[in-house]
Amino acid sequence: MEKKYRYLGYVLLLLFPLIFAGFYQTYFRNFPFADRITYFEHLHASIATVWVLLLVVQPILIRNKNYRLHKKMGRFSYFVFTLLILSFVPQIIKVVKTEPLENLFFPLADTCLLLTFYLLAIYYRRNIAKHMRYMIAGALVLLGPTVGRIGPILFGWSGLLTQNIQYGIIYGILIGLLIYDAKKLKNNKPYVLAAVLFMLHQLVFYIMFL
Repeated sequence: MEKKYRYLGYVLLLLFPLIFAGFYQTYFRNFPFADRITYFEHLHASIATVWVLLLVVQPILIRNKNYRLHKKMGRFSYFVFTLLILSFVPQIIKVVKTEPLENLFFPLADTCLLLTFYLLAIYYRRNIAKHMRYMIAGALVLLGPTVGRIGPILFGWSGLLTQNIQYGIIYGILIGLLIYDAKKLKNNKPYVLAAVLFMLHQLVFYIMFL
């Protein structure tokens, strides 16, 4: 693993408090849940938790040179990721039945980004540098549903302001990574592609909601 990324797994642990804060009002505060949360919502939450755990554990395994277990967990991720994508289907159906159809943008657009970055990461699985960078880009997608809930619920921000802050955070991280890679003469094309795709995500959002 590249030296500057040796603590990546520990940095990704920050996803857990962000997810807890983002979903506290709509999910965690309802514990022990009773009838407020559907079976499909529990299933999606469980699968998403396993996925985030994989994102955290995999770079830690590489840092500790446990390549055999890393490969096994990588194969396991095929199954988990498939279930994760399928777990969005009930949410999409719920939106179609109960919400304005433009709200389909959020699960569909995020799913497209996740699919793109994960499939590219798998395609470049033998190229460690590209593989890692595409997985990082995929992790950034998770900031959407978390920041998207933290803003309105905890700070009372409007949907538009929250969305813009979300994009700002993602672009800030990508720009920082791009600059660092450029200084180290590393291949930063994955981050360039990620920035372009997030900009397309933002453009579609503006077209649909402004």
